[in-house]
Amino acid sequence: MKNLLLLSLGLTVLICTGFQSQSPVNTKPVSQMIKAGKFTEAESLIKSLAKKSNLSASSVRQLDSLKDQIHRIRRDFTLTKLQVREQLSKYYPNLTEGQLSAWEKSKKLEVRLIDNQKRYFSSAVSNLFLLDKEAQKVREQKDSSSVDSLTIFKISHTSSIVKETQYPGQLTEPREMILNFTLTVKPDVVRAGQTIRCWLPFPREDMPRQTDVQMLGCNHSKYIIAPKDIAQRTIYMEQTAQTGQPAIFNVRFKIKSHAQYFNLDPKDIKPYDTTSELYRTNTSERAPQIVFSKRIRDLSNAIVGEEKNPLIKTQKIYTWINDHITWASALEYSIVPCIPEYVLDNKHGDCGMQTLLFMTMARYQGIPARWQTGWMLHPTGISLHDWSEVYFEGIGWVPLDQSFNLQNSNIPGVRNFYITGIDSYRLIINKDYGQKLYPPKTFPRSEPVDFQRGEVEGPEGNLYFDKWSWKMNIEYLNSKN
Repeated sequence: MKNLLLLSLGLTVLICTGFQSQSPVNTKPVSQMIKAGKFTEAESLIKSLAKKSNLSASSVRQLDSLKDQIHRIRRDFTLTKLQVREQLSKYYPNLTEGQLSAWEKSKKLEVRLIDNQKRYFSSAVSNLFLLDKEAQKVREQKDSSSVDSLTIFKISHTSSIVKETQYPGQLTEPREMILNFTLTVKPDVVRAGQTIRCWLPFPREDMPRQTDVQMLGCNHSKYIIAPKDIAQRTIYMEQTAQTGQPAIFNVRFKIKSHAQYFNLDPKDIKPYDTTSELYRTNTSERAPQIVFSKRIRDLSNAIVGEEKNPLIKTQKIYTWINDHITWASALEYSIVPCIPEYVLDNKHGDCGMQTLLFMTMARYQGIPARWQTGWMLHPTGISLHDWSEVYFEGIGWVPLDQSFNLQNSNIPGVRNFYITGIDSYRLIINKDYGQKLYPPKTFPRSEPVDFQRGEVEGPEGNLYFDKWSWKMNIEYLNSKN
């Protein structure tokens, strides 16, 4: 690529010197303390273990990772009981301990015990009104009802796609957009003179629905755009930290995004070639996220029953998640050991969580499914977003957006649109989850599963989300937008 210059990657290498012998450290007690919510004790033990002179490099990394995990959990669970009560006071002026306890027990109000103190998820209260029907009614009585503009927009847009589609999988309703993404690192989180390494999202060029990708600008003259086949695509930049100054990383690019809808009949689906690499790869387990636990096996078998057709199986799994799993703001994925199990435990999850649950059950049922994520770019709703694709023999890869749900329409194609379709307002960055970035990151990622907001690190460690901010601006070029 023109103007592509090889950057000095500035990789930090951990070198342990002066050790006569190196040995692993037993971190199991620390993990147990974290699980039990004994964070202060865990931090004390980490400090004690870190002082040992014969630690191996891997042990140092393990201890750093556990310390980082504590920080991440504390950051997600910030609310005290008093703060929760204050947020609920408008709707429940006489809130009782019994009500709080019932919501906590049902996991509709997400809470953890940290150092013998209850700490609630930062989005616990807003999630409560999504998860509890009675609480929804109380809020509706207090607040004036508002129109969900995104829902209305999606029904109108997908109705147009269904009408325009003349054959399954036809690319329709193209939308041209200029995307301007900025990541800003806070001042002085990296010492002056040290190098800040940054990975920003960059559009894929190997997906038929996303075409005409054009780089328009970057605020650094030296950068590396990841090869087209890298599973999580990035543009990489570096900047030297300056005292009192934020570090700004910006990229502008243009894309054309197409809608795609497959109006399929179960008879269209051919038997799978179960010996193919595509089938084996995309129907396999991949711990820790895709695991065929007994609960997954039993539940998916109960949902699917005796059905053998892959399309009908897919519809059954999608509908069950639609009916039983509520969308809600999610914890950072890095603090959730197994996301599908978390979703089943709590009966809620965000777009990526619902997608991983769908993929796990689909794969167990012998239906190839793969991750596809990036951003939703609807004029009435711009956000990070995750969805997936399902492979049907004789058809190919078909998009499926689990969290966009069955739509409120009497037209079957519109109601079921997101089981075998996708709208025009997407930015595709990833074709798999949990993959290495390009060039490689030295320290653990802030988001080890997905990649949408970016990743940043300095020579002394990863920079977590509380050390920087991000912003996406969009210019729509089509008159239809």
